[in-house]
Amino acid sequence: MVQIVIATGNPGKRREYRALLADLPVVLVMPEELGLSVNVEESGTTFEENAVLKALAYARAAGMPALADDSGLEVEALGGFPGVHSARWSGPTDADRVNALLAKLEDVPWARRGARFVCVAALATPAGDVVTAAGTVEGRILFAPRGRGGFGYDPVFYVVEAGRSMAELAPDEKNRLSHRGRAARAVRPHIEALLNVNPPPPPA
Repeated sequence: MVQIVIATGNPGKRREYRALLADLPVVLVMPEELGLSVNVEESGTTFEENAVLKALAYARAAGMPALADDSGLEVEALGGFPGVHSARWSGPTDADRVNALLAKLEDVPWARRGARFVCVAALATPAGDVVTAAGTVEGRILFAPRGRGGFGYDPVFYVVEAGRSMAELAPDEKNRLSHRGRAARAVRPHIEALLNVNPPPPPA
């Protein structure tokens, strides 16, 4: 059984990756289970750069493959902001950032509130090999939060193809439509390749 450390302290991401990869014969290990405390400076200018930084740092510290992602919200009316700064740009809580975003868009009409969620997943080995896969979902920013599920900007992100906010989706539906779900499905073949590196011996 292959072990993979999930390179995040975000409980929402952990929960989603456990659901998204539940059918694979892998053990998803949390950093604290290994006694790890890895501080990665997310100095990249793209989601991919930051995902790779995190995956490599955790893989080397844990001595096992690591799965990381970097994700965020790009708002058309704000020129793609907050982008890679989505988790850090205004206040320490999700509510702080949601409220700050709504304030920035206060006078922006519905037709110009287009946005997308972006996620880049990175799978790295302790030897320094790394692959990435991306997922996106298109939507619009609501005028007020809706729904109690999810985390981050989910309550104000209207998923066009679902006709509801991300926070109003059931977990299975969110995992099917979300940027993280799409990135996880795109990176699955690389995880499956890890499972075949050391196949079990044939029966005697």
